Formats: sequence, structure tokens, C-alpha cells
Amino acid sequence: MFKNMSVSLITHEQIVTTLPKAKELRPIVEKLITLGKRGDLHARRQAASRLQDDASVVKLFDTLATRYADRQGGYCRVLKAGFRYGDNAPMAVIELVDRDPDARGAADRARLEAEENEENEAA
Repeated sequence: MFKNMSVSLITHEQIVTTLPKAKELRPIVEKLITLGKRGDLHARRQAASRLQDDASVVKLFDTLATRYADRQGGYCRVLKAGFRYGDNAPMAVIELVDRDPDARGAADRARLEAEENEENEAA
């Protein structure tokens, strides 16, 4: 579960989940970003074995490592977001500090643009 949540957080840079899950996810993602800052081959292989998603590993080492090169930890922030309607579970938003607001939903926007281009070329 935390592997999938880590991939989602690295990809979208902000996710909504329950508060206990967010608090458990934070040190996992911060250690992955620290691996990305190291940048050597062994760190890349360790991150790849923990994430098992090539696109996330590339983003971790190329984008996030350069973004947080001067920061000495504290890459994630957990914000309380009220309670879920169905079971009253405490909800939280976990996000990367200094995140790119355009990263959230970027994959969906790219997919929709590709579909529109295919339709325009077919017409």
C-alpha cells in the first residue's frame, strides 16, 4: 500500500488520504527523496526496488533531487483536512514542500491532449 502511495505522491506531489496513513507515509517518501539527492547508481537501484515504477524513479532523481538539493530534510508536509463523511475517519493532505501545482493531474491532461490530437488527425 505504501509503495503505491509513494508513487502517487511522487507523481502528483499531493494526495488526500487518512491521517494515520499520511503520518506513516511521510518518512518513507523523505528517505526516497534523500536517495534521489545522493544520485549514484546504488541509490537509483534502491529507489527502483522500493517504488517499482520507472517514471517515478526518473522524476525522483531528475526533478525532485534538484529541487531539494539545498534543503536538509522536511520535504513533505501533512495538513489535516477534516473528517470523511462515511466513517468519520480523520483525513489529511500530504504534499511535497515547494510542489509544482501543475503536476497534479498532468498525466490525465497529457492523455486527453493525445486523444484530441488523434481525433483531429483522423478527421
